[in-house]
Amino acid sequence: MTSVQLSVRNIRKSFPGKSTTVRVLDGLSFDIRERDFISIIGPSGCGKSTIFNIVAGLISPDAGTLLHRNKEVQSLRGHVGYMMQKDLLFPWRTVLDNVLLGLEMRGVDRREAVDRARAQLSSFGLSGFENAYPKTLSGGMRQRVALIRTLIMDPDILLLDEPFSALDYQTRLYLEGVLKEAVERFHKTVVLVTHDIDEAVALSKRVVVLSGRPSRVKAEYEIDINELSPVAARGNPRFSGYFHALCGELDIQTMAKAS
Repeated sequence: MTSVQLSVRNIRKSFPGKSTTVRVLDGLSFDIRERDFISIIGPSGCGKSTIFNIVAGLISPDAGTLLHRNKEVQSLRGHVGYMMQKDLLFPWRTVLDNVLLGLEMRGVDRREAVDRARAQLSSFGLSGFENAYPKTLSGGMRQRVALIRTLIMDPDILLLDEPFSALDYQTRLYLEGVLKEAVERFHKTVVLVTHDIDEAVALSKRVVVLSGRPSRVKAEYEIDINELSPVAARGNPRFSGYFHALCGELDIQTMAKAS
C-alpha cells in the first residue's frame, strides 16, 4: 500500500467577523499519499483555500496537527509549490526571468539555473518565448510559465488552487493534459482545489468532499479511471457515475432548484 506523505489531523481554524467569530474548519482530517493526485471540492466559502494556506505555512491553525512522513511539523513551508488562479508573473520580468525567480532566491548558480529553465520551457512548448514579457502571452501560456516556475523548485507537493478556472474550456482541457504529463514525468504529489467536478474526476486519483462551513470531510471517493489524458478520462464509462455521485454530495440539484 502506498505510504502517507502528509496527514492533516483535526485542523480547526476560525477568523474574526464583524459581529462574531467565523468558524471555517472544524476538525478537518484527511491523508495525502505519496504521488497522490487528490482534488478537494466543496461549497463556496467552506475553507478549501484556508487549508492550503495552513499547509503552506501562510497562516497557523487554531488546533490540530500536520504530519509530514510521520513527523509532526508546523507547516510544509519550503516543501510545497503553491500555484493559484492568477499566474502572479512579474510584468517587468521576461518569461525566463520569471521562471528563474525561485532559483535565484535559493542561490543556484546562474548558468545552471538558466540551463534548467530553458530545458523546462522547451519541454512545455515555450522555446522561443524566453525573452517575451507576460503581457504578450495568452492566458494559457502564462499559466504554463507559472507551472514551470512552480515545478522547477522541485517541491514535495504541488498545491494548485483553481489554476485553470479563469481560462476558456479548450485551453483548460489542454493545460489539464500538460499538468497530468508533468506530474507523471516528475513523479509529483498534487492537491488540487477546484469548484469544477468535471475537472476533479478527470484528473484525480481521489476526491475529498468538504461539508459546508464549519467544514469537515463529508466523503472521500477513490477514482478508478486509469487514463493519462483528461479528455480520455471524460470518455471513460465510469466517469458519469463519479460525476453524478459527487454532484449528489454537494446537493447541486437542490441548489439549482433553490436559486
